[in-house]
Amino acid sequence: MDPAVRRYLADLVTSARDVLGPELVGAYAAGSVALGAYRPGRSDVDVALVCRGPLPRRTSQALVDRLRHETLPCPARGLELVTYSREVAASGAPEPGFEVELNTGARMSSRVTFTPADRPAADGHFWYGLDRSILHQRGLPLAGPPAGEVFAELAPGDLRQLLVAALRWWLARPAPPGDGPTPGVEDAVLAACRALVRIRDGAWLSKAAAGHRVIALGREPELLRRCVRARDGGPPPTAAEARAFQQQILADITAG
Repeated sequence: MDPAVRRYLADLVTSARDVLGPELVGAYAAGSVALGAYRPGRSDVDVALVCRGPLPRRTSQALVDRLRHETLPCPARGLELVTYSREVAASGAPEPGFEVELNTGARMSSRVTFTPADRPAADGHFWYGLDRSILHQRGLPLAGPPAGEVFAELAPGDLRQLLVAALRWWLARPAPPGDGPTPGVEDAVLAACRALVRIRDGAWLSKAAAGHRVIALGREPELLRRCVRARDGGPPPTAAEARAFQQQILADITAG
């Protein structure tokens, strides 16, 4: 793990414990840190906190105040933090179910959401169930019990539905005009690879690792190699190429 991120996560846990005290069950790294794919300058730091029960608004606000970038500077692009009650974490439910969500960082738009009802539908409600599935399988404990004991897995049907919703969300994002290389589409393509690998092999991988896994299957290897290289600064594919691949994967997963 990047040393600056390691120090930051230790400070984050200390700050969270100062606010939550014995209500804090555990803290877990998700995303690229948990999947061994953190990249300085590109990646976010994703953290899930688990509490014994629902949080009063004043406690949620105090947590936000202690963890926002202006108070605890994040060395990554930003922090994406979600807090759950232990009941929600253990439920295996597909709904968002969070207590408080905080996005904060030097290169990230700030957002604080205190209830799932305030989360815009256009931003996607599928993220949370999928993130808890990743945490169940690959979550990195920063404090508390192992992640697999705290976070339950989704039922197969719910997992498939959320992956389909995610693929449709990526496809619904507006494509820029023209037919040249389109920066950013590599993430959409590799996210589709990750969805396919999760359904096919049962494993949550980083986007790049999932891309390599699908290359090994012989699915659009040149396109996927370009997407992996684009994450290192190479030219990305066109939006049309990306969408065609995403639609193939969506059809595969929808068909079951």
